[in-house]
Amino acid sequence: MHCFWPPAYVACLAEMLGWYIKSSKEATNVVPQNGLKKTFLDELKAENIKKFLYNFTRIPHLAGTEQNFVLAKQIQSQWKEFGLDSVELAHYDVLLSYPNKTHPNYISIIDEDGNEIFNTSLFEPPPPGYENISDVVPPFSAFSPQGMPEGDLVYVNYARTEDFFKLERDMKINCSGKIVIARYGKVFRGNKVKNAQLAGAKAIILYSDPADYFVPGVQSYPDGWNLPGGGVQRGNVLNLNGAGDPLTPGYPANEYAYRHDITEAVGLPNIPVHPIGYYDAQRLLDSWKGGLKVPYNVGPGFTGNFSTQKVKMHIHSNSEVTRIYNVIGTLRGAMEPDRYVILGGHRDSWVFGGIDPQSGAAVVHEIVRSFGTLKKEGWRPRRTILFASWDAEEFGLLGSTEWAEENSRLLQDRGVAYINADSSIEGNYTLRVDCTPLMYSLVYNLTKELQSPDEGFKGKSLYESWNKKSPSPEFSGMPRISKLGSGNDFEVFFQRLGIASGRARYTKDWKTHKFSSYPLYHRGMVFELANSIVLPFDCRDYAVVLKKHADKIYDISMKHPQEMKTYSVSFDALFSAVKNFTEIASKFSKRLQDLDKSNPVLLRIMNDQLMLLEQAFINHLGLSDRPFYRHVSYAPSSHINKVESSKAWEVVKRHNSIAAFTMQKLAGTLIEVA
Repeated sequence: MHCFWPPAYVACLAEMLGWYIKSSKEATNVVPQNGLKKTFLDELKAENIKKFLYNFTRIPHLAGTEQNFVLAKQIQSQWKEFGLDSVELAHYDVLLSYPNKTHPNYISIIDEDGNEIFNTSLFEPPPPGYENISDVVPPFSAFSPQGMPEGDLVYVNYARTEDFFKLERDMKINCSGKIVIARYGKVFRGNKVKNAQLAGAKAIILYSDPADYFVPGVQSYPDGWNLPGGGVQRGNVLNLNGAGDPLTPGYPANEYAYRHDITEAVGLPNIPVHPIGYYDAQRLLDSWKGGLKVPYNVGPGFTGNFSTQKVKMHIHSNSEVTRIYNVIGTLRGAMEPDRYVILGGHRDSWVFGGIDPQSGAAVVHEIVRSFGTLKKEGWRPRRTILFASWDAEEFGLLGSTEWAEENSRLLQDRGVAYINADSSIEGNYTLRVDCTPLMYSLVYNLTKELQSPDEGFKGKSLYESWNKKSPSPEFSGMPRISKLGSGNDFEVFFQRLGIASGRARYTKDWKTHKFSSYPLYHRGMVFELANSIVLPFDCRDYAVVLKKHADKIYDISMKHPQEMKTYSVSFDALFSAVKNFTEIASKFSKRLQDLDKSNPVLLRIMNDQLMLLEQAFINHLGLSDRPFYRHVSYAPSSHINKVESSKAWEVVKRHNSIAAFTMQKLAGTLIEVA
């Protein structure tokens, strides 16, 4: 596999961390302040990242296994050698899921007598050079219940809400009591399972369609980067909605934690689930259409000469409480040691994790080494940096969530920002950044300082190439910054605790390559979160974004003028609150520009106002039916299904009221206090 490490990407990671941990002049006389950034960036070595990546991907590192524990101890030892002040292992006992070693999972086609006439593959074919690697977990859907259902097959496209609506309402096809088959993509696999359950299906099969995972003209791995026909996507099929360990929702899974019985566990699916590759899918879908060269038939059941055949699933996976280990490293701040900037990424992987997560883990490892080198030369950051290697991310973000639950009070009092580093590279086309609006100005300013690594942009800034290749659909003349949602280790920090968060990666060209990568998540940003006296959050950017959100909600609602009138829906309070926040944010920014930065009390007050602004979005009661998603503006979307009109509009009115209250709370956070 060829590795691409854009220098600008690594620099962007480094810069992001640097801003928030501004070094103090008192901390060192060895590294001059004005040369710190260059010194740090010069210390980052691409060859080290490649070396770390190779080391991290030699064997599988599935969460809860001995191999992953050994890697945790290796990282702990090396971070100590690099010079961090302390490096600890934080362990938790969480519910994990594994295939049965003596009874493998598979799917069969059976005839009218129950004879198996086709079985899906038990294992993926190993690529050259990996034939003798042991402990590779066979394809499975983590947390699937056991079962051997059989029945007719129904194709449900991506298993989205709209796909089931189309089947039921337009095509009059009932999925109740059927086994459904869905292709990966568009929505999280756990949502596919939930939608299938709601439709009455008895089981669901997931497969990777070449239309989504195979680019014409590119060879399959290992000769190219396309997904091979025998390749299978592993993944968990939970619906945790931010709960963490299914047995200890909301609380850390330590030794004395109360654990629910597994029958009361949060988010577990009720129907068997199993993933397959597209070679096996073609045998099941001889009458279907997708990227596979077969005619289209929805079902239920097989057609023609095969109409007496059924599908049978054989799922024997087990769930068990297993110990996991996070690695937490600390580089103590010189002037504000009680203010934390966190750089984290996960370590566990389904198999080798060459992209997800070890490309990100290798970058974090090199950043820790580089900071350690500066520390050995006498430098310390202004604020404390916490480095984290999370465990069990693939099983539902368990490592990061349990640690955040255990330290939630400290983090809400002291957390400045969380930067996530996961799969650092998924292409070499352009930069992609997802972050809170508080970081927009920071990101744009940083990319204007960095040279673009992109072909055809010699002598241009990263901002220019990024803007050319990925312009914002909302802000004219600026690059696209995507919103943070869920599905990665930043989730608990941003969605539950209200800590400003961000991530960045180099990505592919989505205009020409409309395919999905293997389950990729995201990564983080590193250096500028280390070096500013005043936190580089711009509250005015949030004001602009919130005004756009309010306008969009209003425009959508105004498409239903009669209902607006019937149910007395008004957005006056929301627009008034947004206007108030906009005015106060502008006044705050003016005071910040005029701030006497030599006054430590005023500096601390205004920095704390900026730090706590994201927390003002947190609804401590949680969102409807999702108590651990609390960010009013950026919580993951949720459908309102099969709700009568009057109740739906009452939901709109309720959330409109909550949004208006939240905007006023934001404004109160920024009011002058001294």
